[in-house]
Amino acid sequence: MSENTDHSSDQTDETEKNEQPFITHLIEMRDRLLRVVIVVVVVFIGLFSFANELYNIVATPLLVHLPEGASMIATKPAGTFFTPMKLALVFSIFISMPFILYQMWSFVAPGLYTHEKKMVMPLMFSSTLLFYLGMAFAYYVVFPLMFQFFIAMTPEGVTVMTDIGEYLDFILKIFFAFGIAFEVPIVVILLIWTGMTTAEALAAKRPYMVVGAFVVGMLLTPPDIISQTLLALPMWLLFEVGLLASRYFVGLSKEAREADMDIDDELDRAEADERSLDDEGP
Repeated sequence: MSENTDHSSDQTDETEKNEQPFITHLIEMRDRLLRVVIVVVVVFIGLFSFANELYNIVATPLLVHLPEGASMIATKPAGTFFTPMKLALVFSIFISMPFILYQMWSFVAPGLYTHEKKMVMPLMFSSTLLFYLGMAFAYYVVFPLMFQFFIAMTPEGVTVMTDIGEYLDFILKIFFAFGIAFEVPIVVILLIWTGMTTAEALAAKRPYMVVGAFVVGMLLTPPDIISQTLLALPMWLLFEVGLLASRYFVGLSKEAREADMDIDDELDRAEADERSLDDEGP
């Protein structure tokens, strides 16, 4: 009877030991999510007073191409308040993205090998920079050409009066589409780094990648050839950049992985020698 009791108590202790790390991870995740929310709220409070000015900035690509005397409108009673606030909140998240990615990195870093840590940090920095570059490309290149095309194609007798809420939803989709599209080099590097494919195999599929870029441009942008092309061409060029960069990053990762394996082997040998000495005794 006592043996069964001891056995059940041992199982209970082992279960509690397994549950403690899981609970610890949940507590750490909660703390990091709380930090992210606090930072986003602080940034939002800072942008709150400038919400209208921020909206004027993002509306400029359309306003400069509106016919003389035309303006944007608000079709909802509270649209003039909630639309700029929505923009301020979204931009708060965009601005806080480096901190958000850092918290993600800090959460997963303890479970990574040394060579993986050396790879993840540059990739996270590069992905953040590429996302911002995609948004900047959309604002400074795509929006002016796209709105100029839209206004020029307005049928005779139609007055352009864009709702501010509809406009915000439209440009946020474009911002997000170009931000994600500019992550193509990171995707290429990760595919090659994880061994899912090789640079040579992707290079051989280049014609399919070009067609796929235009298909993605068709799905993520308005139905006009200008915005589709302006998304597809950078995706293709970034695909080529990803192929070039993957050869460098994967080479470094291979060298770092081999170095880590050598270190692990040395540690294993040292532990084995220590155990053999302990077994021999004094």
